Amino acid sequence: MLELATLGLLQCEPLHGYRLKQQLELFMSSSISVNYGAIYPLLRRLEERGEIATLVTDQTETGLSRKTYCITDKGHQRWHQKMIEHPHESWVNSRSRFFIKFFFFGNLEPAERIKLLEHRLNVCQLRLESFEVEHQALTDPYQKSVGQQCLSGLRSDIEWIKEQLEKERYQSDCQAETPVGLSQRIFYDYKD
Repeated sequence: MLELATLGLLQCEPLHGYRLKQQLELFMSSSISVNYGAIYPLLRRLEERGEIATLVTDQTETGLSRKTYCITDKGHQRWHQKMIEHPHESWVNSRSRFFIKFFFFGNLEPAERIKLLEHRLNVCQLRLESFEVEHQALTDPYQKSVGQQCLSGLRSDIEWIKEQLEKERYQSDCQAETPVGLSQRIFYDYKD
């Protein structure tokens, strides 16, 4: 997930390691844990694979050098591949991965966004059905309370995803209409 988020942020603008960590913490802290021990080795691997490049190396006030990284075409392709894949992983990780993906939805095509939302909705609905059955078997009041909170959160996620999906479908439909087709329809509506 850190790789996906890093490549996504570098699509927005070139960043040096410290600023990248700040951006990850600011925007993704509810989805991933970020520490320096993971960022710099990741940046090194991405650079070795040709997915990012060093744009410039600056000297800081303390005399240390600081690299600013940018994403390459190969990095864009890797990011896109990671955005549309559906890896098999735990429920917690899949939820976090989805929120990271959603953060970068603006860089995807409408059909890709719809497909990802539909997939996530399906996963959530299956999880809800399964969890409702398991929740019924709970007898301990504390376990039942936690289970109820989980069900509530899951139902909330499903409603939010449905809203996002509705918006995406509406925008996709609006974009599919050509200006000529739209103006003709307005003319005919007015004429009647």
